[in-house]
Amino acid sequence: MTQDTICAIATAQGGAIGCIRVSGPEAIAITSRIFTPAATGRKLEDAQPRTLTFGRIYEGEEVIDEVLVSLFRVPHSYTGEDSTEITCHGSIYVLQKVLQLLIKNGCRMAGPGEYTQRAFLNGKMDLSQAEAVADLIASTSAATHRLAMSQMRGGFSQELASLRDQLLHFTSLIELELDFSDHEELEFADRTELCQLADDIEKVISRLTNSFNVGNAIKNGVPVAIIGETNAGKSTLLNVLLNEEKAIVSDIHGTTRDVIEDTVNIGGITFRFIDTAGIRQTSDTIESLGIEHTFQKLNQAAIVLWMIDATDADAQISQLSAQILPATEGKQLILVFNKADLATDAQGISPAGFSDTAKGFPSTVKSIAISAKKREHIDELQQMLISAANLPTVTQSDVIVTNIRHYEALTHALEAIHRVRQGLSDNLSGDFIAQDIRECIFHLSDIAGEVTNDMVLQNIFRHFCIGK
Repeated sequence: MTQDTICAIATAQGGAIGCIRVSGPEAIAITSRIFTPAATGRKLEDAQPRTLTFGRIYEGEEVIDEVLVSLFRVPHSYTGEDSTEITCHGSIYVLQKVLQLLIKNGCRMAGPGEYTQRAFLNGKMDLSQAEAVADLIASTSAATHRLAMSQMRGGFSQELASLRDQLLHFTSLIELELDFSDHEELEFADRTELCQLADDIEKVISRLTNSFNVGNAIKNGVPVAIIGETNAGKSTLLNVLLNEEKAIVSDIHGTTRDVIEDTVNIGGITFRFIDTAGIRQTSDTIESLGIEHTFQKLNQAAIVLWMIDATDADAQISQLSAQILPATEGKQLILVFNKADLATDAQGISPAGFSDTAKGFPSTVKSIAISAKKREHIDELQQMLISAANLPTVTQSDVIVTNIRHYEALTHALEAIHRVRQGLSDNLSGDFIAQDIRECIFHLSDIAGEVTNDMVLQNIFRHFCIGK
C-alpha cells in the first residue's frame, strides 16, 4: 500500500456544498487533528465506519466551518485505504483553508486520478474498471452512461476472465505434454477439443474487437462531415444543428477556410459535426489547404451531408460528383438540397422534385430538401441522421469496447488466437502452440492491468480529474 496520505477537492467549484477526500494510512488521524465533533467527549477515531459525524473544523481557536465527516476503514472504502470525506460549504476560501490545514498536518495533494489508481493498486477494481470511472464522469448521454456502468460493474472483466481461464487450462495441459516429451504416446490436451475452444475464443474476441466501431461512435460521437460547394449553406446548417453561432456565415465565397467541429446530442446519440471548407477551384493558398482538410475529414466521417444549393443543383452535382462520390464509398451519404424555399419560389420546383434529382445516385443515398436559414425540415434531417447512425440500443448488460487501448490489445490477442488455430490445423509442435496461447493470455491480461507497466499506468491516470 502507498504510505502517503492524500487529499483533494472532489467537487466542482461554484456549488453550495464542497467535498474534500482524504485517503491513506493517516487519513482518520490527520482529519481528527483539525476536526472537533459536536458531541462532547466523542473522538472521530472512535466513530463506526460508514457513518457521518457532525462537527467543526478549527484553525487554532477560529472556526473555519461546520462540516460532516464520513469515515471509511480499510478495506471497505473506494481506495481500499482508511478514508474520510469532509463535506463543507462550497466557498472556495473554506475549501482551500481546509486543504491547507490537512496539508499542514501531514497530507499531500493528490495527483490526477490518484484515488482511482490506489483503488486499482489495492485490488478494489481492475484496470478496465478503473478506466470506466473516467468514462462515467465524462458521459454525456444515456448510452455512454450505460456503457461506463457496465464496464465499472465488471461485465467486460468477467468476459475477459472467462477467456483467460479457458486458455490457461489448455496451455497448462500442452506444457505438461512438453514436460513428458520423451513419452510420445502421451497426449494430455485433446486437439479436437482445443480446436473447438480456439474457434469459440476467436469468435468472442472478434465480437469484442468489432464492437469498437460502435463503442467509439457512442463514446466520441458519430462523425458527420458537412461538405459541398462554397455558399451552399454548410455553416448555416452547422449553427442550426448546434443551436449556436459556431461558424461565421457570409455571402462571400470561401469564408470557411478550415475545419470547424463540435458535438450535439440528437435523440440520445452524440453526433460530431464537421463543417468543412467549400469545394471549388481556387488559387488562394490558405483556401486550398482548407479544401485538402475537407477531404481528410471526409475519410474520417461515418455520415456525409452533401450540401447542394437547390437553386443550382444540377450544376453542382455534375461539377463535384467525380470528387465526392469515390470519397464517400462505404459511408452513409445524404444529399441535402438547401435553399429549397428559394428554388420553389423562383423555379417552381417542389420538394419532391429534388428526390427525382437524386435518382441517379445509388439506392443507399438518401436526400432531403431543407431551408437551413429558415430552419425548415431540420427535424426530418435529424431523424435521417439518427437512422443513418444505426446505433444499437445500449443496456448496462452489453459489453461494447470503447477504449482504444482495449481495442489494440484485443487486436493483438485476435492475431495470436488466429496463429493458435492455424498451428492446430498445421499440426505444429505443442511448444509453438503454447507460445501463441501465452501471447493471447498476455494481451487479454493487459486490458485488466495484470501485466501493465508503470509508464502505461501513469499515462492512463494522468487524464483523470484531481479528486477522483
